[in-house]
Amino acid sequence: MTRLTARFWVDAYLTRLRLHDIPAFVVAHGDDTAGAVLVKLATLNGQAQAFTRQFDLATGARMWASLAEGDEQEVDATIARQRGFDPDLWVIEVEDRQGRHLLDEDGLSS
Repeated sequence: MTRLTARFWVDAYLTRLRLHDIPAFVVAHGDDTAGAVLVKLATLNGQAQAFTRQFDLATGARMWASLAEGDEQEVDATIARQRGFDPDLWVIEVEDRQGRHLLDEDGLSS
């Protein structure tokens, strides 16, 4: 199975968010080919959640999991630490008062 490049996935994700009128921004541009992607959801009330892809060794499935949630400053600090470990990391910030990130939709969930 051919894997999508990180840049292709990010562009497709941003387009899908735009089609739902959900603002999103590339906060950190990672490696175009193989960079990991982290999605921060800011609900614009001082709260946020960060999602990262995880690999289930038992099933081989890939899924989005919460890396951090709570006060936006604390979530930002977690993201900064992750960027310190992985300079190729993409960070996408989604801003939606309703808490929509679309990561659970077909084509994005796995």
